[in-house]
Amino acid sequence: MKQSQMLIPTLRDVPADAEIKSHQLLIRAGYIRKNASGIYSFLPLGRKVLQKVEAIVREEMNKIGANEMLMPVLQDAELWRESGRWDKFGPQLMRLNDRHDREFALGATHEEVITSIIRDDVNSYKRLPLALYQIQTKYRDEKRPRFGLLRGREFTMKDAYSFHATKESLDEMYEKMYTAYSNVFERCGLNFRPVIADSGAMGGKDTHEFMALSDVGEDTIAYSDISSFAANIEMAPVLDTYEKSTEEAEEMKKIATPDAKTISDVAKHLGIAEENCMKSLLFKVDERFVLVIVRGDHELNEIKFKHLLEAEAVTMATEEDAQQLLGASFGSLGPIDVTGDVEIIADNAVKAIVNGTCGANENGYHYMNVNVDRDFKPSQFADLRFIKEGDLSPDGEGTIQFAKGIEVGQVFKLGTYYSEKMGAQFLDENGKAKPMIMGCYGIGVSRTLAAIVEQFNDESGIVWPKAISPFSVHLIPINVKNDIQRELADKLYNELSKVGFDVLYDDRKERPGVKFADSDLIGIPYRVTVGKKAEEGIVELKYRETGETEEVSVSELANRLVN
Repeated sequence: MKQSQMLIPTLRDVPADAEIKSHQLLIRAGYIRKNASGIYSFLPLGRKVLQKVEAIVREEMNKIGANEMLMPVLQDAELWRESGRWDKFGPQLMRLNDRHDREFALGATHEEVITSIIRDDVNSYKRLPLALYQIQTKYRDEKRPRFGLLRGREFTMKDAYSFHATKESLDEMYEKMYTAYSNVFERCGLNFRPVIADSGAMGGKDTHEFMALSDVGEDTIAYSDISSFAANIEMAPVLDTYEKSTEEAEEMKKIATPDAKTISDVAKHLGIAEENCMKSLLFKVDERFVLVIVRGDHELNEIKFKHLLEAEAVTMATEEDAQQLLGASFGSLGPIDVTGDVEIIADNAVKAIVNGTCGANENGYHYMNVNVDRDFKPSQFADLRFIKEGDLSPDGEGTIQFAKGIEVGQVFKLGTYYSEKMGAQFLDENGKAKPMIMGCYGIGVSRTLAAIVEQFNDESGIVWPKAISPFSVHLIPINVKNDIQRELADKLYNELSKVGFDVLYDDRKERPGVKFADSDLIGIPYRVTVGKKAEEGIVELKYRETGETEEVSVSELANRLVN
């Protein structure tokens, strides 16, 4: 393609609202343009890269027997009501009414649509398993769109769904998808980790996220420094290896702690360690109240808490709730003499605290020398805290380290979450009706593109991996008015194109410095410069990844290039 015929509006300056490298470079290099907050146009270069990623995804999906299809963006609200997600999904779901006042949603995901299709057309175990996928635009009304393509309101996604007669069949497909996703991200050149994750509003239980490692990632990965264990910090279990002190239990006493509202305040006021304090947090769990106790230097993991109680909704209680139920404000709450209206649950670490400190359920007072079982009895102990750096790895091998990651894909075992709600059944070999067992699998295609740029760039611009670069060769004649240079450039353009190279031919009447700066910014793997030695049949070859250059004869050029 001749560059004079393409829309590649490069910029020298960094856009004012672009905070991270991928956002800055994709705009500066002419790949994308912002239309509204969280909404972007993919210009010709951006579309070509997107198509390269999509092609890799299609190849890996087709290898495992998944069928490509295309479902509507506009989805009937009644399907979402059947699954129970019309209200549960929340404000991220973009909703609208047609001229007849019928309610619809713009597709944030397609579990409801695909389940309705399969329930109407597949009714026998003989037709299972089935795996289907699409690559399509999705819509989510993000409260705070940011970071360009990493968190937008409109984005390109590959979503796949599988239907099974047995859990064993789902397990097999899950492993195939897991491997396919690993292949996709490896072929894209990403440094990534599959991690144990939470299914959130998607439903189901077993799930892994694929995280591209990046300092700008919004997720924290907890991983072992010597084993393969990796999990989203929300899902990383903590081993119960706490050792109880052998000191004698002392008599509990109430102490005035005026103006001490936080664990740090209390510890400083009393001259004790934060780990000897008990943090008390009051929650409304569905229609009941639960007081959660964690060690003072630990943070409650609400995802673990919600899963433990198998709750639909978990929210912090209000100050009014605390006053009514416990007689005190936040900062002075504790588990002593709590009535049966409030259940008490404690993290495993609390079992090991001897002569601890907790709120006295009286503003401005705390109890010291508090001991579990003697002074209060939780209904249960469980792993309820966030894992910390330096903790023993959950697999028992090594210690936990943290890294930031960008979620680029996720695989779920949905089970019968949607099929039971929406009546998607099949007849087994005995003619008995059973709910289909489902899996769902997503790749953020446009987000993957941005994650790649986050990992592959330098001070001059983007450095594309060969597999997804918009072009493989950037051909630049220094002076298009020079007949010899122009004719050699034309010849190379035709010859390289014939043998399979995708060539961007910079035929613009621009200064060499402008052409070279644009070339580095755009980030194509090879730059071939036709200059003063054109008469001798010699060109300059630059490798974008390393910045190295060498003079190459025209006859040897194709052999030096690798698609």
